[in-house]
Amino acid sequence: MKIAFMFPGQGTQKKGMCKDIYDNFKEARQLYEHASDILGIDIAKLCFESDEEELNKTSNTQIAILVSSLAICKVLEQYNIKPQVEFGLSLGEYTALISSGALDLEQGLKLVRKRGQIMENGIVNSDKYCMVAVIGLDSKTIEEVCKTVDGFVVPSNYNYSMQTVISGYRESVEKASQILKEKGARKIVELNTAGPFHTEKLNKASEKFELELNNCNFKVPNIDVLKNIDGTQYSFGDDFVQILKSQMTSPVRLDKIIRKLNDEQIDLYVEIGPGTTLSGFVKKENRENKVINIENVEGLKNLINLVKEN
Repeated sequence: MKIAFMFPGQGTQKKGMCKDIYDNFKEARQLYEHASDILGIDIAKLCFESDEEELNKTSNTQIAILVSSLAICKVLEQYNIKPQVEFGLSLGEYTALISSGALDLEQGLKLVRKRGQIMENGIVNSDKYCMVAVIGLDSKTIEEVCKTVDGFVVPSNYNYSMQTVISGYRESVEKASQILKEKGARKIVELNTAGPFHTEKLNKASEKFELELNNCNFKVPNIDVLKNIDGTQYSFGDDFVQILKSQMTSPVRLDKIIRKLNDEQIDLYVEIGPGTTLSGFVKKENRENKVINIENVEGLKNLINLVKEN
């Protein structure tokens, strides 16, 4: 069975996420504890007890989702369930890099913690920005509309062929949204994020982040990992620093990743961590795809049974 692991990004966080896994598996608890020791913060408390405002801070959100996903990976190791390929949405790419051995746990945790802090501090007057998902319209039409709107609004996430996220000044995004509705967009959904991520507005933040990236020792992954910036696979000779620096300011091309994996005929897509966002994208692109999400014990049991059957 050819399996792809998918790791969620910012916006899927919720109080109590993945607590069922934490409560039932010592491997998960040990990962939370180890990560807490490395970072000097109580990550279990952050995930399970923080109020919405605290958890939604970018500096907290990213590390909380990362640790939740990695804890589930630790549990899956005990059942010898391994993927042939991994990918993630924005933050989720770092989860994939750590899971695949391209970045060791301690460096990865510190890097993502710093990434969240830099991104949070890099957005001045975050209230004037917003991100919305445009559903039911092709990306080319969305690109063309964004170019006609005054102010700043650009595509930032190409999720699948009929969903693209646009980011920018709130008034510009709202104007673009109105035009896109007139052109046939089925739905416009505002996202639970705190800035115009994956746009040029993060240029200064990406420069600061590059200094942190330069302190990391990257290796070629021992599992295939696909890049957000263009959907291609990490390989020997890649400049990880420049790729991940660019990821902060470039649109996420999840659409290219999903098309590539459809061509490679993945048997099972496993979303690891809170929410079912990526599962939804994969199913929307191809209804025949088998998809499962693991954020609790029930999901884990479903995966184990499915693997046994195949």
